[in-house]
Amino acid sequence: MSAHSNENENENVESGTTNPTAPSSATPSDGAQNAHGKVISLGEVAVNLTMGVNTIPLPGGFAYSENAGTSIGGSFATLQAAARMGARTEHAGIIGNGPWATMIRQAFDAEGIAHTGQDRLDEDSGLRVLLSDGSPRKTLIAKFGAEAHGSFDSFDEIRPESNDVLHISGNTLTNRTASAVFAFMRREDEHWSDYGGFDENGNPHGHRYQIVINPSGAVIGHVNEQLIETLVLDRPIWTCNKREARAVALRLGIPITDPEPVMVNGSTEATMPELIEGLGEVLKSPVIIRTGASGAWLWEPDEIGSSEGMITHVPAYAAKATHTQSAGGCHTGVLCAMLARGADLEDAVEVANAASSIAVSRADSVTGEPSCPTLSEAKMLIAKQMEADRG
Repeated sequence: MSAHSNENENENVESGTTNPTAPSSATPSDGAQNAHGKVISLGEVAVNLTMGVNTIPLPGGFAYSENAGTSIGGSFATLQAAARMGARTEHAGIIGNGPWATMIRQAFDAEGIAHTGQDRLDEDSGLRVLLSDGSPRKTLIAKFGAEAHGSFDSFDEIRPESNDVLHISGNTLTNRTASAVFAFMRREDEHWSDYGGFDENGNPHGHRYQIVINPSGAVIGHVNEQLIETLVLDRPIWTCNKREARAVALRLGIPITDPEPVMVNGSTEATMPELIEGLGEVLKSPVIIRTGASGAWLWEPDEIGSSEGMITHVPAYAAKATHTQSAGGCHTGVLCAMLARGADLEDAVEVANAASSIAVSRADSVTGEPSCPTLSEAKMLIAKQMEADRG
């Protein structure tokens, strides 16, 4: 829930925002859950209006829609997935004031997601119109709102603790709120010496908490160079789909095979080892590339800051897909939740693969959005597959 008490807020009248004096947290239900870390997302959340159209109209043209629906988009799917895994989940981004913001708050309440970020009083949250004509790619029209209009101090009250997992979305890195991400990362950098310091190569020995970033392929080329450098040097866990991974490689000047070769059966998996190893050697931190029905590829460094590492392919679970939108948010949220629960990275990816397989089989009939399962459902699918493999 959002913090609304006047006794606990300092109001910034000039910017129209309110900010809690101390970060709040969802109250854990028991002592065992309290031993785990939280999932905190700096990502942006907005309302989606999805319309299935007969064609994408040209300027001045016309199209009709046989179905339309609203949902909560942006980083909501990540937050929702983490909450459904049983993790204490906090949204540290900005929410506005108006009908779209009300929808977002109601969705947070329904999923048990705490809002610990700023409340902007002078504008509503944003709206995204997604047009789908049945082709794989959708047309997006975005009206940015409060979530994209942060300032450098928007995340000043966000203080991750040991065992927490901090989620950063690529969509937060190209608008005004990017200045808040940069200020947050630099502030945290100042405290590296408090928990391990640096090695002889200038790499931090470790974080008090883990950072997971999912870059957006559409915007990664527009991220400020200084912000990109700061993110890379913080050695987060990078998780992305194949298109996003290739976009990151292009931005960082990593040589990859282009155009991507396609096998007789339509597979493009042959270049995955080259792509993920190239990213890992430059980023010097864990890299996950989601490849849909074939699962995910994982590269882990021998140690933080090392360009030497190991590649692992984590298989997917069979599913009858009904979704028309990406399950990337579900996968990322489950990954974050499992890391916050203390799982190692490969195990976290395995559970995320299982949850995503279930999610794509139970998509919303109007919006096409996958619906993330609970942790027990994901574990049940893993156990069922293990039993089948033994048989």
